Amino acid sequence: MAIRNAQAVWTGTLREGAGTMKFANYDGAYTWASRFDVGAGTNPEELLGAAHAGCYSMFLSALITKAGFTPTRIQTTARVHLEAGPTITLIELVTEAHVAGLDAAKFQELAADAKAQCPVSKALASVTIQLDAKLIG
Repeated sequence: MAIRNAQAVWTGTLREGAGTMKFANYDGAYTWASRFDVGAGTNPEELLGAAHAGCYSMFLSALITKAGFTPTRIQTTARVHLEAGPTITLIELVTEAHVAGLDAAKFQELAADAKAQCPVSKALASVTIQLDAKLIG
């Protein structure tokens, strides 16, 4: 399997400093304000959320396909909660899947399996992950 690379550089103090995070074709700035307040740029939690949403959507697609159905669209949002500590305490996955012919009970089973089995969920095993999955036939 592939090994993926990402890089971060931080210069300066925590509050006055700034950094960049880079991977593939992405190069984004981040600061104390973009992470802990309202400021321009991204933050590790947003990137983690994007990775989790992407991983989950792909894994759910694989499980739906393996079950004999064809998903036409899966949209997932990951809400990453950063609390005092700082600690990531909760990730809320909210997904909508457009799949013709799949019944709601089977969809919920596949959605829960995808949450448990996607590699990013596994890597985040110490964090509570909640799932709200909606099937759109």
